[in-house]
Amino acid sequence: MSHLLSTNPRTGTSIETGIQQSTADDVDATAARARVAFAELEGRDRAWRAALLRAMADELEARRAEIVATADSETGLGETRLNGELTRTCFQLRLFADVVVEGSYLEATVDHAGDTAMGSRPDLRRMLIPLGPVAVFGASNFPLAFSVPGGDTAAALAAGCPVVVKAHESHPLTSQLCGAALEAAASEHGAPAGTIAVVYGREAGARLVQHPDITAVGFTGSLGGGKALLDLINQRPDPIPFYGELSGINPLVVTAAAAAERAQEIGSGLAGSFTLGAGQFCTKPGLAFVPRTDGGEAVLAALVSAVEGVGGQVLLNSGIRDNFAAGADRLAALPGVSTLAVGGTADAGFGAQPRVLTIDAAELDDSIAQECFGPLVVVVRYGDDKELLDALSRLEPSLTATLHLGAEEAAGRTELLDSLRKVSGRLVFDGYPTGVAVSWAQHHGGPWPSTNAIHTSVGATSIRRFLRPYAWQGAPQAVLPAELRDGPVDVPRRVDGVLTLPGNE
Repeated sequence: MSHLLSTNPRTGTSIETGIQQSTADDVDATAARARVAFAELEGRDRAWRAALLRAMADELEARRAEIVATADSETGLGETRLNGELTRTCFQLRLFADVVVEGSYLEATVDHAGDTAMGSRPDLRRMLIPLGPVAVFGASNFPLAFSVPGGDTAAALAAGCPVVVKAHESHPLTSQLCGAALEAAASEHGAPAGTIAVVYGREAGARLVQHPDITAVGFTGSLGGGKALLDLINQRPDPIPFYGELSGINPLVVTAAAAAERAQEIGSGLAGSFTLGAGQFCTKPGLAFVPRTDGGEAVLAALVSAVEGVGGQVLLNSGIRDNFAAGADRLAALPGVSTLAVGGTADAGFGAQPRVLTIDAAELDDSIAQECFGPLVVVVRYGDDKELLDALSRLEPSLTATLHLGAEEAAGRTELLDSLRKVSGRLVFDGYPTGVAVSWAQHHGGPWPSTNAIHTSVGATSIRRFLRPYAWQGAPQAVLPAELRDGPVDVPRRVDGVLTLPGNE
Protein backbone atom coordinates (compact mmCIF):
# COMPACT_ATOMS: atom_id res chain seq x y z
CA MET A 1 0.00 0.00 0.00
CA SER A 2 1.48 3.35 -1.03
CA HIS A 3 1.97 6.32 1.27
CA LEU A 4 1.07 9.84 0.21
CA LEU A 5 3.73 12.51 -0.19
CA SER A 6 3.51 16.13 0.87
CA THR A 7 5.21 18.46 -1.60
CA ASN A 8 6.36 22.02 -0.99
CA PRO A 9 5.48 23.93 -4.18
CA ARG A 10 8.07 26.62 -3.48
CA THR A 11 10.91 24.08 -3.71
CA GLY A 12 9.36 21.06 -5.40
CA THR A 13 10.69 18.80 -2.62
CA SER A 14 8.55 16.09 -1.05
CA ILE A 15 8.36 14.39 2.33
CA GLU A 16 6.67 11.22 3.52
CA THR A 17 3.40 11.81 5.34
CA GLY A 18 2.76 8.37 6.77
CA ILE A 19 -0.77 8.65 5.35
CA GLN A 20 -1.81 5.60 3.38
CA GLN A 21 -4.15 5.71 0.44
CA SER A 22 -7.55 4.42 1.47
CA THR A 23 -8.35 0.91 0.29
CA ALA A 24 -11.67 -0.26 -1.07
CA ASP A 25 -12.40 -1.80 2.34
CA ASP A 26 -11.55 1.52 4.02
CA VAL A 27 -14.02 3.38 1.81
CA ASP A 28 -16.75 0.79 2.33
CA ALA A 29 -16.33 0.89 6.11
CA THR A 30 -16.29 4.70 6.16
CA ALA A 31 -19.44 4.98 4.06
CA ALA A 32 -21.18 2.37 6.21
CA ARG A 33 -20.35 4.34 9.38
CA ALA A 34 -21.78 7.47 7.72
CA ARG A 35 -25.01 5.59 6.96
CA VAL A 36 -25.32 4.48 10.60
CA ALA A 37 -24.52 8.01 11.78
CA PHE A 38 -27.24 9.44 9.55
CA ALA A 39 -29.88 7.34 11.24
CA GLU A 40 -28.95 8.99 14.55
CA LEU A 41 -28.39 12.50 13.20
CA GLU A 42 -31.92 12.56 11.77
CA GLY A 43 -33.23 12.49 15.33
CA ARG A 44 -31.14 15.44 16.57
CA ASP A 45 -32.82 18.83 16.70
CA ARG A 46 -31.69 21.98 14.94
CA ALA A 47 -30.25 23.60 18.07
CA TRP A 48 -27.95 20.61 18.61
CA ARG A 49 -26.83 20.71 14.98
CA ALA A 50 -26.07 24.43 15.13
CA ALA A 51 -24.01 23.90 18.27
CA LEU A 52 -22.05 21.16 16.47
CA LEU A 53 -21.12 23.54 13.66
CA ARG A 54 -19.99 26.18 16.14
CA ALA A 55 -17.95 23.62 18.05
CA MET A 56 -16.18 22.64 14.82
CA ALA A 57 -15.35 26.27 14.11
CA ASP A 58 -13.98 26.69 17.63
CA GLU A 59 -11.77 23.60 17.28
CA LEU A 60 -10.32 24.83 14.00
CA GLU A 61 -9.57 28.17 15.63
CA ALA A 62 -7.84 26.43 18.51
CA ARG A 63 -5.56 24.60 16.06
CA ARG A 64 -5.03 27.63 13.78
CA ALA A 65 -1.24 27.91 14.07
CA GLU A 66 -0.54 24.29 13.15
CA ILE A 67 -3.14 24.18 10.38
CA VAL A 68 -1.95 27.40 8.72
CA ALA A 69 1.73 26.49 8.91
CA THR A 70 1.07 23.06 7.43
CA ALA A 71 -1.16 24.45 4.68
CA ASP A 72 1.49 27.01 3.77
CA SER A 73 4.13 24.30 3.40
CA GLU A 74 1.82 22.31 1.11
CA THR A 75 0.38 25.14 -1.01
CA GLY A 76 2.81 28.06 -0.97
CA LEU A 77 -0.15 30.41 -0.57
CA GLY A 78 1.38 32.32 2.35
CA GLU A 79 0.30 32.53 5.96
CA THR A 80 -1.53 35.85 5.52
CA ARG A 81 -3.78 34.40 2.82
CA LEU A 82 -4.25 31.14 4.71
CA ASN A 83 -5.11 32.85 7.99
CA GLY A 84 -7.76 34.77 6.10
CA GLU A 85 -9.01 31.56 4.53
CA LEU A 86 -9.26 29.82 7.89
CA THR A 87 -11.19 32.79 9.26
CA ARG A 88 -13.56 32.46 6.30
CA THR A 89 -13.88 28.72 6.92
CA CYS A 90 -14.84 29.23 10.54
CA PHE A 91 -17.18 32.08 9.58
CA GLN A 92 -19.11 29.89 7.14
CA LEU A 93 -19.49 27.12 9.72
CA ARG A 94 -20.98 29.67 12.12
CA LEU A 95 -23.13 31.20 9.36
CA PHE A 96 -24.65 27.79 8.69
CA ALA A 97 -25.32 27.44 12.40
CA ASP A 98 -27.35 30.66 12.11
CA VAL A 99 -29.10 29.32 9.01
CA VAL A 100 -30.12 26.17 10.90
CA VAL A 101 -31.43 28.12 13.89
CA GLU A 102 -33.37 30.60 11.73
CA GLY A 103 -35.08 27.73 9.93
CA SER A 104 -36.49 29.27 6.76
CA TYR A 105 -34.33 26.89 4.71
CA LEU A 106 -36.79 24.11 5.63
CA GLU A 107 -39.55 25.70 3.50
CA ALA A 108 -42.05 24.47 6.09
CA THR A 109 -45.59 24.54 4.70
CA VAL A 110 -48.94 23.55 6.19
CA ASP A 111 -52.21 23.21 4.28
CA HIS A 112 -54.99 22.21 6.63
CA ALA A 113 -57.79 19.98 5.44
CA GLY A 114 -60.76 21.88 4.06
CA ASP A 115 -62.85 22.83 1.10
CA THR A 116 -61.28 24.51 -1.94
CA ALA A 117 -62.44 25.55 -5.40
CA MET A 118 -61.17 22.14 -6.53
CA GLY A 119 -63.11 20.26 -3.89
CA SER A 120 -62.14 18.78 -0.55
CA ARG A 121 -58.44 18.91 0.34
CA PRO A 122 -56.67 16.57 2.77
CA ASP A 123 -54.30 17.86 5.43
CA LEU A 124 -50.88 18.30 3.76
CA ARG A 125 -47.60 19.30 5.38
CA ARG A 126 -44.28 19.69 3.59
CA MET A 127 -40.71 20.58 4.39
CA LEU A 128 -37.16 19.79 3.32
CA ILE A 129 -35.34 16.87 4.95
CA PRO A 130 -31.70 15.72 4.72
CA LEU A 131 -30.66 13.44 1.86
CA GLY A 132 -28.16 11.21 3.66
CA PRO A 133 -24.37 10.74 3.63
CA VAL A 134 -22.60 13.18 1.31
CA ALA A 135 -19.23 12.80 -0.44
CA VAL A 136 -17.20 16.01 -0.73
CA PHE A 137 -14.10 16.43 -2.89
CA GLY A 138 -11.49 18.84 -1.57
CA ALA A 139 -10.22 21.51 -3.97
CA SER A 140 -6.54 22.15 -4.66
CA ASN A 141 -6.69 25.95 -4.61
CA PHE A 142 -8.52 26.44 -1.30
CA PRO A 143 -7.07 23.94 1.20
CA LEU A 144 -9.41 25.17 3.93
CA ALA A 145 -12.46 27.01 2.55
CA PHE A 146 -13.23 24.47 -0.20
CA SER A 147 -11.66 21.34 1.23
CA VAL A 148 -12.13 19.18 4.34
CA PRO A 149 -13.79 21.86 6.53
CA GLY A 150 -15.05 23.88 3.55
CA GLY A 151 -18.38 25.16 2.31
CA ASP A 152 -19.71 21.85 0.99
CA THR A 153 -18.91 20.15 4.29
CA ALA A 154 -20.52 22.95 6.30
CA ALA A 155 -23.66 22.98 4.16
CA ALA A 156 -24.09 19.21 4.27
CA LEU A 157 -23.60 19.01 8.04
CA ALA A 158 -26.01 21.89 8.49
CA ALA A 159 -28.59 20.00 6.46
CA GLY A 160 -28.18 17.02 8.80
CA CYS A 161 -26.01 14.87 6.51
CA PRO A 162 -22.82 13.04 7.52
CA VAL A 163 -19.85 13.90 5.30
CA VAL A 164 -17.05 11.80 3.84
CA VAL A 165 -14.35 14.02 2.33
CA LYS A 166 -11.97 12.82 -0.34
CA ALA A 167 -8.80 14.78 0.48
CA HIS A 168 -6.97 16.54 -2.33
CA GLU A 169 -3.58 15.02 -3.01
CA SER A 170 -1.91 18.45 -3.02
CA HIS A 171 -2.39 18.93 0.72
CA PRO A 172 -2.76 15.58 2.55
CA LEU A 173 -1.29 16.75 5.87
CA THR A 174 -3.55 19.80 5.94
CA SER A 175 -6.53 17.56 5.21
CA GLN A 176 -5.52 15.19 7.98
CA LEU A 177 -5.19 18.02 10.51
CA CYS A 178 -8.52 19.57 9.58
CA GLY A 179 -10.26 16.19 9.58
CA ALA A 180 -8.89 15.46 13.04
CA ALA A 181 -10.12 18.83 14.32
CA LEU A 182 -13.63 18.27 12.98
CA GLU A 183 -13.77 14.71 14.30
CA ALA A 184 -12.60 15.85 17.74
CA ALA A 185 -15.26 18.54 17.88
CA ALA A 186 -17.93 16.09 16.73
CA SER A 187 -16.93 13.52 19.35
CA GLU A 188 -16.81 16.09 22.15
CA HIS A 189 -20.26 17.32 21.13
CA GLY A 190 -21.71 13.81 21.25
CA ALA A 191 -22.07 13.25 17.52
CA PRO A 192 -22.09 9.63 16.37
CA ALA A 193 -18.94 8.12 14.88
CA GLY A 194 -19.01 8.60 11.12
CA THR A 195 -20.47 12.12 11.21
CA ILE A 196 -17.30 13.38 9.50
CA ALA A 197 -14.47 11.36 7.95
CA VAL A 198 -11.65 11.72 5.40
CA VAL A 199 -10.45 9.25 2.76
CA TYR A 200 -7.35 9.52 0.57
CA GLY A 201 -6.45 8.64 -3.02
CA ARG A 202 -8.09 8.88 -6.43
CA GLU A 203 -9.25 5.27 -6.42
CA ALA A 204 -10.91 5.94 -3.08
CA GLY A 205 -12.71 8.91 -4.59
CA ALA A 206 -13.97 6.85 -7.51
CA ARG A 207 -15.26 4.13 -5.20
CA LEU A 208 -16.83 6.69 -2.90
CA VAL A 209 -19.09 8.27 -5.54
CA GLN A 210 -20.36 4.83 -6.55
CA HIS A 211 -20.95 3.59 -3.01
CA PRO A 212 -24.62 2.83 -2.37
CA ASP A 213 -24.57 4.61 1.01
CA ILE A 214 -23.57 7.95 -0.57
CA THR A 215 -26.56 10.08 -1.56
CA ALA A 216 -24.95 13.22 -3.07
CA VAL A 217 -21.56 14.53 -4.17
CA GLY A 218 -20.05 18.00 -3.90
CA PHE A 219 -17.07 18.75 -6.14
CA THR A 220 -14.92 21.80 -6.85
CA GLY A 221 -12.33 21.33 -9.56
CA SER A 222 -11.65 20.99 -13.26
CA LEU A 223 -14.24 20.35 -15.94
CA GLY A 224 -12.43 17.13 -16.88
CA GLY A 225 -12.39 15.86 -13.32
CA GLY A 226 -16.04 16.73 -12.86
CA LYS A 227 -17.05 14.93 -16.04
CA ALA A 228 -15.14 11.83 -14.98
CA LEU A 229 -16.95 11.71 -11.63
CA LEU A 230 -20.29 12.40 -13.27
CA ASP A 231 -19.72 9.47 -15.62
CA LEU A 232 -19.08 7.21 -12.63
CA ILE A 233 -22.21 8.43 -10.87
CA ASN A 234 -24.31 7.83 -13.96
CA GLN A 235 -23.16 4.19 -13.95
CA ARG A 236 -24.79 3.67 -10.55
CA PRO A 237 -28.07 1.76 -10.47
CA ASP A 238 -29.38 4.78 -8.54
CA PRO A 239 -27.78 7.98 -9.95
CA ILE A 240 -27.43 10.63 -7.25
CA PRO A 241 -27.09 14.43 -7.35
CA PHE A 242 -23.65 15.65 -8.40
CA TYR A 243 -22.96 19.30 -7.62
CA GLY A 244 -19.90 20.26 -9.64
CA GLU A 245 -18.35 23.72 -9.60
CA LEU A 246 -16.16 23.31 -12.64
CA SER A 247 -14.66 26.02 -14.86
CA GLY A 248 -15.05 29.36 -16.57
CA ILE A 249 -13.36 32.21 -18.41
CA ASN A 250 -15.20 34.92 -16.37
CA PRO A 251 -15.32 37.77 -18.92
CA LEU A 252 -14.63 41.33 -17.77
CA VAL A 253 -15.87 44.22 -19.93
CA VAL A 254 -14.60 47.79 -19.82
CA THR A 255 -16.77 50.33 -21.62
CA ALA A 256 -15.27 53.35 -23.39
CA ALA A 257 -16.77 55.67 -20.78
CA ALA A 258 -15.27 53.68 -17.90
CA ALA A 259 -11.87 53.59 -19.59
CA ALA A 260 -11.94 57.36 -20.11
CA GLU A 261 -12.84 57.99 -16.47
CA ARG A 262 -10.54 55.64 -14.53
CA ALA A 263 -8.05 53.84 -16.77
CA GLN A 264 -5.28 53.59 -14.19
CA GLU A 265 -7.59 52.13 -11.54
CA ILE A 266 -9.05 49.54 -13.90
CA GLY A 267 -5.74 48.45 -15.38
CA SER A 268 -4.00 47.99 -12.05
CA GLY A 269 -7.09 46.39 -10.53
CA LEU A 270 -7.31 43.86 -13.34
CA ALA A 271 -3.65 42.97 -12.84
CA GLY A 272 -4.24 42.38 -9.16
CA SER A 273 -7.32 40.27 -9.84
CA PHE A 274 -5.93 37.87 -12.44
CA THR A 275 -2.67 37.33 -10.51
CA LEU A 276 -4.35 36.97 -7.10
CA GLY A 277 -3.45 33.57 -5.70
CA ALA A 278 -1.29 33.06 -8.81
CA GLY A 279 -4.43 33.08 -10.94
CA GLN A 280 -5.68 29.90 -9.29
CA PHE A 281 -9.20 31.12 -8.59
CA CYS A 282 -12.27 29.69 -10.32
CA THR A 283 -13.46 33.31 -10.58
CA LYS A 284 -10.27 34.68 -12.16
CA PRO A 285 -11.09 37.04 -15.07
CA GLY A 286 -9.55 35.22 -18.04
CA LEU A 287 -10.87 37.52 -20.78
CA ALA A 288 -10.87 41.31 -20.54
CA PHE A 289 -12.72 43.29 -23.23
CA VAL A 290 -11.11 46.72 -23.67
CA PRO A 291 -12.17 49.38 -26.21
CA ARG A 292 -9.91 50.66 -28.98
CA THR A 293 -9.91 54.21 -27.63
CA ASP A 294 -7.40 56.49 -25.95
CA GLY A 295 -8.90 55.44 -22.63
CA GLY A 296 -8.54 51.79 -23.61
CA GLU A 297 -4.87 52.33 -24.42
CA ALA A 298 -4.43 53.90 -20.99
CA VAL A 299 -6.05 50.84 -19.38
CA LEU A 300 -3.59 48.60 -21.20
CA ALA A 301 -0.64 50.77 -20.22
CA ALA A 302 -1.63 50.52 -16.55
CA LEU A 303 -2.18 46.77 -16.86
CA VAL A 304 1.20 46.20 -18.53
CA SER A 305 3.02 48.32 -15.98
CA ALA A 306 1.43 46.49 -13.08
CA VAL A 307 2.08 43.01 -14.48
CA GLU A 308 5.70 43.74 -15.33
CA GLY A 309 6.13 44.55 -11.65
CA VAL A 310 4.74 41.19 -10.52
CA GLY A 311 7.38 38.64 -9.62
CA GLY A 312 7.32 34.96 -10.45
CA GLN A 313 4.39 33.15 -8.87
CA VAL A 314 4.20 29.70 -7.34
CA LEU A 315 1.51 27.26 -8.46
CA LEU A 316 0.00 24.60 -6.26
CA ASN A 317 1.44 21.47 -7.81
CA SER A 318 3.40 20.15 -10.76
CA GLY A 319 0.28 19.23 -12.70
CA ILE A 320 -1.12 22.76 -12.52
CA ARG A 321 2.31 24.17 -13.42
CA ASP A 322 2.67 21.93 -16.45
CA ASN A 323 -0.89 22.52 -17.64
CA PHE A 324 -0.51 26.27 -17.22
CA ALA A 325 2.76 26.37 -19.16
CA ALA A 326 1.30 24.30 -21.99
CA GLY A 327 -1.93 26.28 -22.07
CA ALA A 328 -0.21 29.66 -22.01
CA ASP A 329 2.20 28.65 -24.77
CA ARG A 330 -0.67 27.31 -26.88
CA LEU A 331 -2.65 30.52 -26.55
CA ALA A 332 0.35 32.73 -27.29
CA ALA A 333 1.05 30.79 -30.50
CA LEU A 334 -2.48 31.08 -31.92
CA PRO A 335 -3.00 33.26 -35.03
CA GLY A 336 -3.87 36.83 -34.14
CA VAL A 337 -2.61 36.55 -30.55
CA SER A 338 0.29 38.66 -29.35
CA THR A 339 1.98 39.06 -25.98
CA LEU A 340 1.53 42.40 -24.21
CA ALA A 341 3.39 41.77 -20.96
CA VAL A 342 5.11 39.15 -18.86
CA GLY A 343 5.99 39.18 -15.18
CA GLY A 344 8.93 37.74 -13.34
CA THR A 345 9.94 34.10 -13.04
CA ALA A 346 10.27 31.90 -9.97
CA ASP A 347 13.71 30.41 -9.45
CA ALA A 348 12.57 27.09 -8.01
CA GLY A 349 9.58 24.88 -7.35
CA PHE A 350 6.37 25.09 -9.35
CA GLY A 351 6.92 28.60 -10.68
CA ALA A 352 4.84 30.45 -13.28
CA GLN A 353 5.38 33.69 -15.18
CA PRO A 354 2.33 36.01 -15.32
CA ARG A 355 1.26 36.83 -18.88
CA VAL A 356 -0.99 39.28 -20.69
CA LEU A 357 -2.00 38.32 -24.23
CA THR A 358 -4.17 40.25 -26.67
CA ILE A 359 -6.36 39.62 -29.70
CA ASP A 360 -8.94 41.52 -31.75
CA ALA A 361 -12.58 40.80 -30.93
CA ALA A 362 -13.33 39.70 -34.49
CA GLU A 363 -10.83 36.86 -34.15
CA LEU A 364 -12.05 35.55 -30.81
CA ASP A 365 -13.20 31.93 -31.02
CA ASP A 366 -13.42 28.75 -28.94
CA SER A 367 -9.71 28.04 -29.29
CA ILE A 368 -8.93 31.23 -27.36
CA ALA A 369 -11.90 31.57 -25.01
CA GLN A 370 -10.83 28.68 -22.77
CA GLU A 371 -9.88 28.66 -19.12
CA CYS A 372 -6.13 28.74 -18.49
CA PHE A 373 -5.77 28.05 -14.78
CA GLY A 374 -3.00 30.32 -13.57
CA PRO A 375 -1.80 33.94 -13.90
CA LEU A 376 -2.85 34.73 -17.48
CA VAL A 377 -5.40 37.09 -19.02
CA VAL A 378 -6.33 37.61 -22.67
CA VAL A 379 -7.24 41.21 -23.54
CA VAL A 380 -9.82 41.36 -26.33
CA ARG A 381 -9.82 44.68 -28.21
CA TYR A 382 -13.19 45.82 -29.58
CA GLY A 383 -14.22 48.78 -31.70
CA ASP A 384 -17.91 49.30 -30.99
CA ASP A 385 -20.88 47.75 -29.21
CA LYS A 386 -21.78 45.50 -32.13
CA GLU A 387 -18.32 43.95 -32.18
CA LEU A 388 -18.40 43.56 -28.41
CA LEU A 389 -21.84 41.93 -28.34
CA ASP A 390 -20.93 39.59 -31.20
CA ALA A 391 -17.85 38.44 -29.29
CA LEU A 392 -19.77 37.95 -26.03
CA SER A 393 -22.37 35.84 -27.86
CA ARG A 394 -19.63 33.34 -28.74
CA LEU A 395 -18.60 32.68 -25.13
CA GLU A 396 -19.48 29.66 -23.01
CA PRO A 397 -21.09 30.54 -19.66
CA SER A 398 -18.93 31.21 -16.60
CA LEU A 399 -19.38 31.64 -12.89
CA THR A 400 -19.10 35.42 -13.19
CA ALA A 401 -19.12 38.34 -15.56
CA THR A 402 -17.80 41.80 -14.69
CA LEU A 403 -18.74 45.18 -16.12
CA HIS A 404 -16.93 48.49 -15.65
CA LEU A 405 -19.28 51.34 -16.59
CA GLY A 406 -19.01 55.08 -16.79
CA ALA A 407 -20.59 57.06 -13.98
CA GLU A 408 -23.77 57.92 -15.90
CA GLU A 409 -24.25 55.10 -18.42
CA ALA A 410 -25.80 52.21 -16.48
CA ALA A 411 -29.40 52.91 -17.48
CA GLY A 412 -28.56 52.89 -21.17
CA ARG A 413 -26.68 49.57 -21.32
CA THR A 414 -29.59 47.11 -21.16
CA GLU A 415 -28.44 45.05 -24.16
CA LEU A 416 -24.94 44.66 -22.77
CA LEU A 417 -26.27 43.74 -19.32
CA ASP A 418 -28.58 41.12 -20.81
CA SER A 419 -25.71 39.65 -22.84
CA LEU A 420 -23.52 39.28 -19.74
CA ARG A 421 -26.36 37.89 -17.64
CA LYS A 422 -26.83 35.04 -20.12
CA VAL A 423 -23.23 33.87 -19.75
CA SER A 424 -22.82 34.09 -15.97
CA GLY A 425 -24.22 33.33 -12.54
CA ARG A 426 -23.08 36.56 -10.89
CA LEU A 427 -22.65 40.00 -12.47
CA VAL A 428 -20.05 42.24 -10.82
CA PHE A 429 -20.20 46.00 -11.36
CA ASP A 430 -17.09 48.21 -11.23
CA GLY A 431 -15.09 45.65 -9.29
CA TYR A 432 -13.41 42.28 -9.72
CA PRO A 433 -14.87 38.78 -9.37
CA THR A 434 -12.07 37.13 -7.40
CA GLY A 435 -13.77 37.71 -4.05
CA VAL A 436 -16.76 35.49 -3.18
CA ALA A 437 -18.46 36.70 -0.01
CA VAL A 438 -20.07 34.09 2.22
CA SER A 439 -23.55 35.49 2.81
CA TRP A 440 -27.28 34.91 2.53
CA ALA A 441 -27.51 36.59 -0.89
CA GLN A 442 -24.46 35.04 -2.55
CA HIS A 443 -24.73 32.89 -5.67
CA HIS A 444 -21.64 30.98 -6.77
CA GLY A 445 -22.63 29.00 -9.82
CA GLY A 446 -23.69 29.43 -13.41
CA PRO A 447 -24.90 27.68 -16.54
CA TRP A 448 -22.98 24.69 -17.90
CA PRO A 449 -20.01 24.26 -18.12
CA SER A 450 -19.32 26.50 -15.12
CA THR A 451 -21.53 24.22 -13.03
CA ASN A 452 -23.99 21.44 -13.70
CA ALA A 453 -26.64 22.61 -11.23
CA ILE A 454 -28.85 25.61 -10.57
CA HIS A 455 -27.77 25.81 -6.93
CA THR A 456 -25.02 27.92 -5.40
CA SER A 457 -21.99 26.31 -3.78
CA VAL A 458 -21.31 29.34 -1.53
CA GLY A 459 -23.62 31.09 0.88
CA ALA A 460 -26.65 30.22 2.96
CA THR A 461 -28.78 28.73 0.19
CA SER A 462 -26.10 26.18 -0.75
CA ILE A 463 -27.69 24.03 1.98
CA ARG A 464 -30.51 23.34 -0.49
CA ARG A 465 -28.30 20.89 -2.40
CA PHE A 466 -28.33 18.36 0.42
CA LEU A 467 -32.04 18.39 1.19
CA ARG A 468 -35.08 16.85 -0.45
CA PRO A 469 -38.76 17.79 -0.18
CA TYR A 470 -41.09 15.50 1.72
CA ALA A 471 -44.85 15.71 2.35
CA TRP A 472 -47.06 14.17 5.04
CA GLN A 473 -50.77 13.68 4.23
CA GLY A 474 -53.31 13.20 6.97
CA ALA A 475 -50.54 12.57 9.49
CA PRO A 476 -51.15 12.41 13.25
CA GLN A 477 -49.49 15.26 15.10
CA ALA A 478 -47.25 12.86 16.99
CA VAL A 479 -45.44 11.67 13.86
CA LEU A 480 -44.84 15.11 12.37
CA PRO A 481 -41.56 17.01 12.71
CA ALA A 482 -41.80 19.72 15.36
CA GLU A 483 -41.65 22.39 12.65
CA LEU A 484 -44.89 21.11 11.05
CA ARG A 485 -47.08 20.57 14.11
CA ASP A 486 -50.00 22.84 14.94
CA GLY A 487 -49.35 25.65 17.37
CA PRO A 488 -46.42 28.01 17.80
CA VAL A 489 -43.15 27.00 16.10
CA ASP A 490 -39.71 28.57 15.92
CA VAL A 491 -39.39 28.74 12.11
CA PRO A 492 -41.04 30.79 9.37
CA ARG A 493 -43.65 28.78 7.49
CA ARG A 494 -46.57 29.15 5.12
CA VAL A 495 -49.88 28.10 6.68
CA ASP A 496 -52.91 27.80 4.39
CA GLY A 497 -51.14 30.01 1.89
CA VAL A 498 -50.18 32.76 4.36
CA LEU A 499 -46.55 33.34 5.31
CA THR A 500 -46.20 33.40 9.08
CA LEU A 501 -43.22 34.22 11.28
CA PRO A 502 -42.39 32.78 14.71
CA GLY A 503 -44.57 34.40 17.36
CA ASN A 504 -47.25 35.48 14.85
CA GLU A 505 -49.27 32.29 14.56
